[in-house]
Amino acid sequence: MITFLKTILIVLLVYFGLKFLIRLATPYLMRYISKKAGQQFEQFFGNNSNMGNQREKEGNITIDKNPSRNSRSSKKVGEYVEYEEVE
Repeated sequence: MITFLKTILIVLLVYFGLKFLIRLATPYLMRYISKKAGQQFEQFFGNNSNMGNQREKEGNITIDKNPSRNSRSSKKVGEYVEYEEVE
């Protein structure tokens, strides 16, 4: 009986200890993750921010791709069903 109580006590101590440590570590972990995400964002978008402004003057419009004219679908979706009102 005593070994069972010791086991329960150890499980509870481990549970509450981990719960306490996670609460302490969460702000530091979140700060680290947000800092890393900010660095990746700056690395990805930081170099490309001025490329569009140097290439074209303000007011000029450039179209990279023309939309296709044959975009209508010729598939038959279904057949028409006429309903009558029943009283």
